Amino acid sequence: MNLDLDCRGLLCPLPVIKLAKALPTVAVADTITVLADDPAAATDIPAWCRLRSQELVSAIEDRYVVRRLS
Repeated sequence: MNLDLDCRGLLCPLPVIKLAKALPTVAVADTITVLADDPAAATDIPAWCRLRSQELVSAIEDRYVVRRLS
């Protein structure tokens, strides 16, 4: 299952907060796609993935795909 989060128009740190709240709602190995147009998301989402030991599958333009690993 893939969950889509539309965080366009939200400023830092709201996209990461929404991602963190959504993570427990998906099963391990499932993905969350975050649409975020805040320029800080390009740094914040990959950093959050590293800190939380989750996989950043892709980061293309304003679309970030995160796989839940634990």
